[in-house]
Amino acid sequence: MPEYPDIVVYIERMGALLKGRILERIRISSPFLLRSVSPPIDACFGKTVLGFERIGKRIVWELSDNHFIILHLMVSGRLHWRSAKSGIPGKVGLAAFDFGHGSMLLTEAAQKKRASLYLTVGRESIIQFDPGGIDVLSISLDTFRNQLQQENHTLKRSLTDPRIFSGIGSSYSDEILHRARLSPVQLTSNLTDEQITMLYEAIQTTLLEWTNHLRTQTGDNFPEKVTAFQPEMAVHGRYGKPCPVCHSKVQRIRYVANETNYCPTCQTDGKLLADRALSRLLKSDWPKTPEELDERLNR
Repeated sequence: MPEYPDIVVYIERMGALLKGRILERIRISSPFLLRSVSPPIDACFGKTVLGFERIGKRIVWELSDNHFIILHLMVSGRLHWRSAKSGIPGKVGLAAFDFGHGSMLLTEAAQKKRASLYLTVGRESIIQFDPGGIDVLSISLDTFRNQLQQENHTLKRSLTDPRIFSGIGSSYSDEILHRARLSPVQLTSNLTDEQITMLYEAIQTTLLEWTNHLRTQTGDNFPEKVTAFQPEMAVHGRYGKPCPVCHSKVQRIRYVANETNYCPTCQTDGKLLADRALSRLLKSDWPKTPEELDERLNR
């Protein structure tokens, strides 16, 4: 799912391309995309794009006459800049936003279409789309500490909960926790003041570094290859590969479709966290160290 760095770069490039331009038409090919009925979609036709902003992982289009478009890409939704009146791709295409100088296409490469589009009138109407999470880049350490410890959850859960923090998902939470040298399953109530400070600084550094990296990568183009798995990442999506800090093999926890990646040496004092998909089979025989796991898998 596109997260804070991806959404920020999307918004910046969309602003460069579309701010001040007239939205001529919205073509929708998926009946599941549009989730609102009032105002009707053609109410946005002919409106001028005034700007873009972020609400969590949602992209908000501000149009003239106090109209707003709220777009949530979910896990597999992506935006593409194409020539004017380009066709919407058959299997993955959801919609096209047409302008005189080009079309913004929305695609979703997943069987279950979960991306959503809402149209509203009035700035006060977009508040309903805010899950309530705080933007960590704009708060003090004390505010961060209070927000983090309001409820007792694992760090992975807290960082990715949109009601607690804004714009952080699975990819960057893995990178943040690796940088902070903290276990993804450590409880927020058990953190020391030093660990909270390390986590706060890791969030700031990780999100800013990756935003700048994606800006540089994109340049004056449009971000066409937004992905959760960047080759420069330390642990996310790097199961079985060496940690760039200590060279131990990156491990993972899997639950349904979710995966958490971590370095046991840097983050869990050399201990493996039980992978639920495997631990059901191994039960009490679950290996306690990376070395034991390697031996078992290579039998």
